Amino acid sequence: MSIFSKLITAIRGGATEAGQAVVDTQAIRILEQELRDSKKALGDAKTGLTSIMAEKMGVDRKVKDLNSKIKEHEGYAIQAMEKGDEVLALDVANKIAEFEQELTIQQGVLDGYESKVTNLKKIIRQTERNIQAMDREVSVVKTTEKVQKANELAAAKFSGSNSSLTSATDSLERIKARQQQREDQASAAMELESEESGDDLQARLKSAGIVDSGSSGSSVLERLKKKKESS
Repeated sequence: MSIFSKLITAIRGGATEAGQAVVDTQAIRILEQELRDSKKALGDAKTGLTSIMAEKMGVDRKVKDLNSKIKEHEGYAIQAMEKGDEVLALDVANKIAEFEQELTIQQGVLDGYESKVTNLKKIIRQTERNIQAMDREVSVVKTTEKVQKANELAAAKFSGSNSSLTSATDSLERIKARQQQREDQASAAMELESEESGDDLQARLKSAGIVDSGSSGSSVLERLKKKKESS
């Protein structure tokens, strides 16, 4: 392969990687938009299903009406035959035949509607489950993305890759050092004051048991007994 061909291949590979990087960067936004599109399409499907179900109800009423008319006219035909009026009975029978032909057509339409409605309901339920699952996935991905970004920002403190964060961390350490220095100075001042007033020496003597550590109930009682004996 010539150098020029290799260069073209490298450029194409770089362009592909750049395109994929753009897609990856916008992946969550793309998923959310696709979810919105899916939800809208699902809403349209439900609206369409409602219309089909309404049409099915209309056909169902026609089927019930035809069955009722057939039953009614069968009664008329029987009455005509009982009266010996064969001509009238035949006319009624012809009418019944017309009703039955129409019933066959309408029943076929009704069966088709029932099949379509059943299939559409299954598809809609499956689509709803898929959308809910995708919603959960997007929520997890978004939360994970936020956690990882927060972790990257926190980790930058130790990597030194973020100059502004490193500077802020250094400033925080200097503030802590100044605060500790002030606390040390205050402790030293209190210690010096104690030494100058003799409190420190007195405390050390008491701790060594050389001087009385203070009055107590038993010592007072002992003193009063001695005083009473000497009087």
